[in-house]
Amino acid sequence: MKKGSNTYFKTFSKSNLPSKRNSFNPFHVYTKRNLFVLFVLTGLTLAGCDFIKMKKDSSGSDEDRQPIARVDNTYLYKDELEGIIAPGTTKRDSTTRVEAYINSWIRKQLLIQEATRKIDINEADVERKILDYRYSIIAYEYQNYYVKQHLDTIISNAEVEKYYKGNIDNFLLKQNIVQATFIKVPKNAPRTARIKELIFSKREKDEKELKSYCLSFSSAYHISDSSWMIFDDLVRNSPLVEIPNKIQFLKSNPYYETSDDGYLYFLKVDQYRISDNVSPLEFVKDDIRNIILNKRKVELADKLEDEVYNNGADQKEFEIFK
Repeated sequence: MKKGSNTYFKTFSKSNLPSKRNSFNPFHVYTKRNLFVLFVLTGLTLAGCDFIKMKKDSSGSDEDRQPIARVDNTYLYKDELEGIIAPGTTKRDSTTRVEAYINSWIRKQLLIQEATRKIDINEADVERKILDYRYSIIAYEYQNYYVKQHLDTIISNAEVEKYYKGNIDNFLLKQNIVQATFIKVPKNAPRTARIKELIFSKREKDEKELKSYCLSFSSAYHISDSSWMIFDDLVRNSPLVEIPNKIQFLKSNPYYETSDDGYLYFLKVDQYRISDNVSPLEFVKDDIRNIILNKRKVELADKLEDEVYNNGADQKEFEIFK
């Protein structure tokens, strides 16, 4: 909640869509956790490439290439830095980027050489994993491109409501939410005695006056509308945060005033929903839209995979030898 705004922004993640089969599909697996795993695997892929390169380099050296770093018998050559600096990069940033790359390469080589001394490396298995990771990344990039080209982003209210009703148990509230007006003003602000009257007034003129007053004098405010807010977020940085039993408080106090050393606080609760009860549709509408979009992405990725496979079979582009 920001001064000068009666709009509340929220983010929410309710569920991950399940994979409906075992074949690789990036849109099934690229959650935050799996993206982290992907980054680790990508690092291992690069390390694996370096390991294979080290084996090849140890068989001889290219006298025509300019080395810029060495770890034991493995060299990093100048031509291998091509492409790591984007066009237009300043000289200072380029130097920093190159130094970071060289340092990273040295660390990897030292780790690889330590590994070869301490454990047996199955080079064939390493190469197979490198190919698997490479194919996975390429497949993800193409599926992402395909989905962007074909994704229907229009979601009707009827579709949102249908999903909500069909998955109602997935939308239990984890916190208390309210439709409410909350105003925080300094004690020395003018006409504070009129705030309560304006809060309860239904006249359009008074509603405009209240908003104008908040814009001029409040430290934080939210004027009630159709949006739902998490109660603790609404009353952040106020004595209301310290209320021990917020559920009982909401049930007993449709209107409440309090103060501290520097500020006056006004709260009028129009509606509330208690945690562990079903969330109102309006509170989760945006989240449902995201869930439906993710579901469509999965379906498109599956469709692409099936189409490519079936076309390959029809064109006899692959064969399984027995």
